[in-house]
Amino acid sequence: MTLTARTRRAFGTHWYAWTMTAPVVLVIGVIIGIPLVRGVYFSLTDANEANVERSIGMNHIPATYHFTGLDNYRAVLTDGVFWGRLGWTVVWTVGCVGLTFLAGLALATLLNRQLRGRTAYRLALILPWAIPAFVSVFTWRMLYNEKNGILNKLLAGGGIDAVPWLNDPTWAKLSVIAVNVWLGVPFMLVALLGGLQSIPGELYEAAEMDGASAWQRFRHITVPGLRAVSGTVILLSTIWTFNMFPVIFLLTRGGPGDATEILVTYAYRLSFVDSPRNFSASATWGVVILALLALVAVGYRRALRKQGEVW
Repeated sequence: MTLTARTRRAFGTHWYAWTMTAPVVLVIGVIIGIPLVRGVYFSLTDANEANVERSIGMNHIPATYHFTGLDNYRAVLTDGVFWGRLGWTVVWTVGCVGLTFLAGLALATLLNRQLRGRTAYRLALILPWAIPAFVSVFTWRMLYNEKNGILNKLLAGGGIDAVPWLNDPTWAKLSVIAVNVWLGVPFMLVALLGGLQSIPGELYEAAEMDGASAWQRFRHITVPGLRAVSGTVILLSTIWTFNMFPVIFLLTRGGPGDATEILVTYAYRLSFVDSPRNFSASATWGVVILALLALVAVGYRRALRKQGEVW
């Protein structure tokens, strides 16, 4: 059967599904596809704020930028700034995702039991998810204030010197990770709790009757039962954290210095903060970020398939 015949057969069998999804695909294609294509094109030029098309008053100035091929990519990949940002971005992503997953799993396991006030605990733990991210970040920024923040006032009450939470490179990195973990735990909690509740209780009862300890039940029943859910949430959390712009930019703006600058905040800085604004370099960084995440997703999918998971 030829490709055309298979396509016709699939469309004829699932025409209703194709009809329902076509508007969504079209809208997503317009919203994402056009900026993506434009960004890839800009990454192959020397476009900046001095040579792009623009209007000043009644005067229209045409674009004068030129096609430069892969020069921008060579410049990025041979620049120590990129590798420095990439190293911290990887540490930031692995640290946040790892801590978020462990905290979410621990809380989900706790809330999967019969506890008094369990509903209230669930609502309290999901609260950070309901609050807009920028509100949460500004709240944490006030808590981290070196002179008037609540955290340092509590430390001062115990005779401990004030901690420069956002003014010291090491403390700033730990601070942004803590905030992102606080924001990410509710999603991980909800997803893993749903996975735990889908595991048949009879498996735990049979294992307990056979004399399995709590650790053995967790290792041989809970962990395999959560494998499919865990694979999905870890991948999603990795992509979100890798591109987590609000926490870094609103909390530290990449500082002190450039200690907490990740790839996406640096790409934003090139296009909207630094002068002259370098649109081509910013677009190049964006395309490189997309390529890195695509490689991670493909590699992660292959690893899951080798373990027998279908995704």
